[in-house]
Amino acid sequence: MNTESRAWFKSSYSGGGGGECVELSYTWRKSSYSGGEGGECVEVAEHPAVIHIRDSKLPAAHLTVHPSTWASFLQVAQVHAR
Repeated sequence: MNTESRAWFKSSYSGGGGGECVELSYTWRKSSYSGGEGGECVEVAEHPAVIHIRDSKLPAAHLTVHPSTWASFLQVAQVHAR
């Protein structure tokens, strides 16, 4: 399993003492709306409750939206791309 494209975070169900941590992850993938040259990459990590979006050049910062918000954005983007 390639863990380089995964974002790991401590679960809210983990203990606060630091020794009993459950770590969860989500996988980032390059959006089909990114440029094909490799320098302008929008990356997306899908989760049932939220969608994470980031610029590949700034991986530490990301935007989190509800799946219905993301779907609405994609519909508008497709209309304007024509």
